[in-house]
Amino acid sequence: MWLWFHKLGSPKYFYDLSGKFLPWFGWLTLILMLVGTYWGLVLAPADYQQGDSYRIIYVHVPAAWMSLFVYMVMATAGAVGLIWKMKMADVVASCSAPLGAAFTFLALITGSLWGKPMWGTYWVWDARLTSELILLFLYLGFMGLEAAIDDKRTAANACAVLALVGVVNIPIIHYSVEWWNTLHQGSTVARMDKPAMDTNMLIPLLLMWLGFMFYYGTTLFMRARNEVLHRERDTTWVKDMVTES
Repeated sequence: MWLWFHKLGSPKYFYDLSGKFLPWFGWLTLILMLVGTYWGLVLAPADYQQGDSYRIIYVHVPAAWMSLFVYMVMATAGAVGLIWKMKMADVVASCSAPLGAAFTFLALITGSLWGKPMWGTYWVWDARLTSELILLFLYLGFMGLEAAIDDKRTAANACAVLALVGVVNIPIIHYSVEWWNTLHQGSTVARMDKPAMDTNMLIPLLLMWLGFMFYYGTTLFMRARNEVLHRERDTTWVKDMVTES
């Protein structure tokens, strides 16, 4: 396991391995998104209270889940980079930040659009909404800090520290609906008992979440491969690859 872990930290090994997975991730993204979207928008029944307006959850909820997941990936990669000085950990953290920011922004926008008919307003300083907005600022802060420091190693270390400090916001987002009085509804899927959703509503939601996961993986591989080529452009293996092509 440790051998695989250290091999994955090699830019060349990662580049070759990700190239094999990339087409599979891309096709899975397309299939899951198409099936999930059709099922959620056409086959799933209308909600007995919200009617068809609830269908925005098939974008909003996966985007919100991914905003938390990507941040944890970024923080974990940052910790690995700090401890083991692995180049690929820094690359993964750097390439994940814009994707996480996009998911967070999408969650906030779709949440606002959903909130208008449900709450009568696009925005309230609700615990869940406010902590999610803070998460967006953490992503933007990470990217801004990275851009402000010229030395890649120094920038990676500083950004890793920022990401690790920001992890405290993740449980706040997750448990905000339980810790404070909030307009945001509680969890309907991750419950101790069975999910409070009809199966025909739940399945497309999970399909869309998997689609978002594979989309993140696909995009991360593409961005990371480009970043690897840029950072390793003076190495022998990159020069040999360019020569062969």
